[in-house]
Amino acid sequence: MAAMGRLGFLATAVIFHLVYIYSIFDIYFVSPIVSGMQLVPVHRLANTKSPANRLVLFVGDGLRADKAFQAFPEPYPESEDDLVPRHLAPFLRSRALQHGTFGVSHTRVPTESRPGHVALIAGLYEDVSAVATGWKLNPVNFDSVFNRSHHTWSWGSPDILPMFERGAVPGRVDAHTYDAEFEDFSKDATHLDFWVFDHVKELFTKAATNKTLDRALRQEKVVFFLHLLGLDTTGHSYRPYSKEYLHNLQIVDKGVQEVTDLIQRFYADDRTAFVFTADHGMSDWGSHGDGHPDNTRTPLICWGSGVASPNLYSGTIAPGHDDYSADWGLDHVQRHDVAQADVAALMSHLIGTEYPVNSVGKLPLPYLSANNRQKAEALLLNAREILEMYKVKEQKKQANEMRYKAFGAFSGAELAPSQRVANIDQLISLGKYEEAIEETDALINITLEGLRYLQTYDWLFLRALITVGYLGWIAYAITTVIDLYVIPTSTVPQRSTSSVAGFFSILAALYASFIASKSPPYVLCVCVLPCCLLGRSLCPKVQSV
Repeated sequence: MAAMGRLGFLATAVIFHLVYIYSIFDIYFVSPIVSGMQLVPVHRLANTKSPANRLVLFVGDGLRADKAFQAFPEPYPESEDDLVPRHLAPFLRSRALQHGTFGVSHTRVPTESRPGHVALIAGLYEDVSAVATGWKLNPVNFDSVFNRSHHTWSWGSPDILPMFERGAVPGRVDAHTYDAEFEDFSKDATHLDFWVFDHVKELFTKAATNKTLDRALRQEKVVFFLHLLGLDTTGHSYRPYSKEYLHNLQIVDKGVQEVTDLIQRFYADDRTAFVFTADHGMSDWGSHGDGHPDNTRTPLICWGSGVASPNLYSGTIAPGHDDYSADWGLDHVQRHDVAQADVAALMSHLIGTEYPVNSVGKLPLPYLSANNRQKAEALLLNAREILEMYKVKEQKKQANEMRYKAFGAFSGAELAPSQRVANIDQLISLGKYEEAIEETDALINITLEGLRYLQTYDWLFLRALITVGYLGWIAYAITTVIDLYVIPTSTVPQRSTSSVAGFFSILAALYASFIASKSPPYVLCVCVLPCCLLGRSLCPKVQSV
């Protein structure tokens, strides 16, 4: 009899802990992606053309911000002059100094390639639930800048490109990847970047004799994406301070220059925008994934059509700099930092497409060569897109809650999003563009807080439920041990059937509320365990009256 009791206790322990370990994913790793949003059209932007006809996105996978801008000796010196520190990415540096705008793009944890690229291209901070659904593929079809483009050509790793191809409208994204075996950590990884640059050059060479391809390339709202994995692979193998890593940076800089010159010659219209950044950085140990600053700070350099020229300050340190950038030699150039998801909003604006419907990025206005009216209208368009996502999320939350408590900042007619948007529209119509920008910026921040509120709406209840469950388990474990080994069964306290009936009535009422609020089956399972365990520990046996 005691053996059966021990086996039952062990089975209960296994089931309980499996269910409650899964609760971590159910509470914290729920995807922020929702569907049902309507696209916000872009024709409101003062009836102007898009800032650029096309966009080129370079992503130096695993490139730290400091390594991109600091000076180092020549990695493979051939003379004494090569030992003098110099900037190893002179072309990219020249874009920041003379032609465009630069800053640091701050990433979020986990600092891995997949979530980094999703943030850059979709404007979405994808949660780490992807670890349970497949890291390389796309478990949920999220929207992206590529999907909004007229057409996108992409080259790079088979770990990254397919998820944007499969998540887009069929035929809209061309993904050219090398074989997975090509990523060999035991070899020089620069061949990965050479492969990308060579295939880009091959595409434009074919356009000289292929009229169909030539017409496709000359369409507006096209995107070229170059995923450069060499730096990440080299950093893992040799560390980001090694000569191999720094030499790979030189290869990337030269390749970016060659592709930039090639595209400028091909189109000859100065209507191309260029964005260079990274998905994540890398620690001195050659790793990434956590929130260390070396992993979360990446370079962002933009130039070309629609991008603002650098703001120069002679004789003083320009705004935006801190101790981190003190040794970059860029103190006289204003530095503009952004959140990583903001890059997606920037790219969408530059080519004049709708913002991705799941994007939470805020358009970084300092990067735009536009007047205040255009900036105000573009930022309001950005706010409308984020508000649309908030609206859909709130409707779904209201449908599943018996007593929904609205987000406080949007409570009341005067604070309602529609009224706030109307007020901003009025400010723009009155020519008060700076005020409109300030109000829109505040509205976006509030809406992002509202999205966070909706994402975590049930967290307090679920965490309380888990706490009660563990307390129930502790009580059950203690009373079971006492029943089996300490107190004889005949002396165990008894409870009447009427008390048991009352207990199950409360449980039934609780379940009815869950069913009425359309709670998922998992919540019902998590709820029944603490109730049963507490009930078992408090009334192990029933005595009839």
